[in-house]
Formats: sequence, C-alpha cells, structure tokens
Amino acid sequence: MKVRINEVNEVALEGWFLWFILFWVVVLVGLFAIGGYFMFRKFLKSMPKKDGLSDLNWEEYYVDKTIHLWGTEEKAMLNELVQPVPDLFRPVAKQKIAGRIGQILLEEKVKKMKLEHIIRGYIIATPKRDHKFLRKKLAEMQIDIAPYEQYFGK
Repeated sequence: MKVRINEVNEVALEGWFLWFILFWVVVLVGLFAIGGYFMFRKFLKSMPKKDGLSDLNWEEYYVDKTIHLWGTEEKAMLNELVQPVPDLFRPVAKQKIAGRIGQILLEEKVKKMKLEHIIRGYIIATPKRDHKFLRKKLAEMQIDIAPYEQYFGK
C-alpha cells in the first residue's frame, strides 16, 4: 500500500487499497439497492387500498377465516409445494398462498378443503415465472395438471 503525503498534507490512495475501497463501495451500494427494493415492495403491499385494507390485511383475513379448514394433510401438502422456494422467502410465500387458498374457499363457501383448492390457490398466487417449478413439483408428486391448465394462463 502506497500512501503519499503531498506538500499540502493530503493523502492520496493508490494501488490495491484504492481498488479494495472501490470494490466495497460497489458491493455495499448493490446490497443496499437490493434490500431497498424488497423493503419497498413490502411497503407497497402494506399500503391500504380503496377499501381501507392492504393486501397483507386481506391475506391475514382469509387465513384467519379459513384456519379451521386446514388439517395436517393440507398443511403438509402446502409445505411440500413450497419446497422449491428459498428458505428466506418461504414463510412469505406460504402466507400469500394460504391467503389465496382461503379466498377461494370463502368465495366457494366450501365446508372441507380439497387438494384441488390447494393446487388452484397455489397456481393463482404464484407469478408466471414460477409456474415451471410448480409443474415440475406436481409431476414429481404424480399429480395430473390437466384439470388446472386454465389457471396457468392467468
């Protein structure tokens, strides 16, 4: 590391130390940008809509209203389906999917949850880019996706 002191007592960075500092500046700015992006998305989901409730509030509402319909088999199925989701995002994905499944159950006024509701809610709740992973997972579980093709297009 070369540190020169000029005639005016200024320190000039040169060599590998300069590149080290510049590398860390770029890394930190990148990490802050990524973190800010995810925080901003979460902030937008928590903003109230015209009805006074946010997307997060609605998810919680649907889960609370249908919690009695979730048995151990249904919970196990949901856990199995979200296995491809990275561990960090898995709880958020499960909440969103469970909220969508709850919405379907309430709209159809069903008394008992079925596999069909879980798969349909999962398809509708996930973005299109994740549908190929879901198709692969359902094929591994030997579940026919033909009855659900109409939901993949939405």
